[in-house]
Amino acid sequence: MSTHNIDLPKDGFAIANDSQQTAARVAGVADLLAIILVVFGNYVLLEPLIVPRNAADTARNVIAHQTQFRLALTCFVAYGIGSVVLLTALYVILAPVNRGLALAGALFRLLFVMLWLIAPLNSLAALRLLGDATYLKAFEPDRLQALARVQLAGSFDDYYVGLPFFGLAATVCAYLWLKSQYIPRGLSIFGVIGSAWCVLSAIIYLIFPDFAKPVNPYWFDSPMALFELVVSFWLLFKGLRTFTPVMSAQRTPNHAPH
Repeated sequence: MSTHNIDLPKDGFAIANDSQQTAARVAGVADLLAIILVVFGNYVLLEPLIVPRNAADTARNVIAHQTQFRLALTCFVAYGIGSVVLLTALYVILAPVNRGLALAGALFRLLFVMLWLIAPLNSLAALRLLGDATYLKAFEPDRLQALARVQLAGSFDDYYVGLPFFGLAATVCAYLWLKSQYIPRGLSIFGVIGSAWCVLSAIIYLIFPDFAKPVNPYWFDSPMALFELVVSFWLLFKGLRTFTPVMSAQRTPNHAPH
């Protein structure tokens, strides 16, 4: 009979099973809330204000709906906070499986969060360019509008530079999910493949931007996003699968000494 092999905790690091189950619930809630916030902030609040290839209309929309614009940025900041909570919970869950890989996954996700948070900073810089400060009067309004649009466009660059780190984090976690068998094996395999595809696509796109023509950028991270969404629901409503360890013959002898 095969045993469920998990690396033993090292350096005094140990987590009780109930702590891991609690972390699983936290991870599920944090990831779902983060996804909701980023979708709402991007597609409901921010995207309607952006007019493609028209800096002037975009500027007028942003100025006329500053509260909506700032609320979108707040959603993005909240997404970063949720991602930090998520990476912490995932580390608690997966460190007993392989502490080194769990730490690498957490650091990759943290790097993505740091790059992600540059986008709200760029957006605030765009808003400042569209303000009424005295020093801005040295520039023509159309130039300021163009510069503001460049700042907003830079947010996409921030995301795609960070996407390989996000994909690496998801790939490592998916591998650890597969090794631990805490979630269904088929789901873990899908996560490994989908996340690795995201890393590959993001790197190719950074080198060859025309890669976005045969492959829509939405397909870069959609499989990975679907994997993380399903895992979040699984952790929230199912929790972690548990296993009863099998004692080895050496530690539980069948015969008493003579």
